[in-house]
Parts: sequence; structure tokens; C-alpha cells
Amino acid sequence: MKRIAVFPGSFDPITKGHESVILRSLGLFDTIIVAVGVNSEKKYLFSLEQRIQWLMEVFSDYPQIEIDSYVGLTIDYCRFKHSTYILRGLRTSADFEFERGIGQMNKQIYSEIETVFLLALPEYNALNSSVVRDIYRNGGGIRQFIPERIKI
Repeated sequence: MKRIAVFPGSFDPITKGHESVILRSLGLFDTIIVAVGVNSEKKYLFSLEQRIQWLMEVFSDYPQIEIDSYVGLTIDYCRFKHSTYILRGLRTSADFEFERGIGQMNKQIYSEIETVFLLALPEYNALNSSVVRDIYRNGGGIRQFIPERIKI
């Protein structure tokens, strides 16, 4: 059976932390679907099309990485894609507590799913998209926080 993992997120924008977790997990899965979740309640800084384009550029050299988007529950998307793994990166103990709760709920909804956690590298522990967006909105440089292939 093919090991398919979904790495869900808003990627508004993708950070070097996201990139690191995805690339470090390549040996664990046959396919990784980097899935941009669309939430109509959330206001994004960058368009869905822009975020997908960036992801395609960042991972263009990796045929086992697919880029997609979805609306609704991540767990329903996983079923649709025949994925039995959700990949998540953890930076802090607060991330763990949050993700553990979601992972346990997902397991109750879809018993075949397993949530796999990868620890962020220490240099990315403080890095998150919200902070990067705030820096960008206020005219600061974000080059050091985003993948090399992204041109903003």
C-alpha cells in the first residue's frame, strides 16, 4: 500500500520551517501532498493562486511532492486522497498540545489516519507565518524566513 501523507496548512506564506519539515519527511512517505486549506472565514494576505505557485516553485524538483488545495475538513480531504497520514511540524509544547487534540479527533472520525509529528529544527522554532506576514505588512524584509525560490 502506498504511503500518502497530507501536509495541510495555509502557507500564507510558506516559511523555511514548512520547507524543512516537508523535505525532511521525504524518506517516510511515497507521496506528500502539500495541501493549502481554504477557509472562507480567514483573511489571507496572499492569494490562493500565489501560495500554490510558490509551493510549486519550492518543490518543483521533488516528483513525490504534490501541491493541491481543498475546502472543508482536512480529514475528509485525506479520505478523498486515500491518505492515511497527516504530517505536522512541531515548534513548541503549545504546538504539540494543539496538534495532539486535533490528531485525536481526526483518529475518532477516521480510524485509519495517523498523525505524524516532526520536530522543527531549532533555528525555526520561533518562525511562523503570522510573524512573517506582520513583518511584510510593515515593510520589513522577510527574505531570511522564506524559501530561496520565492521572490517577493
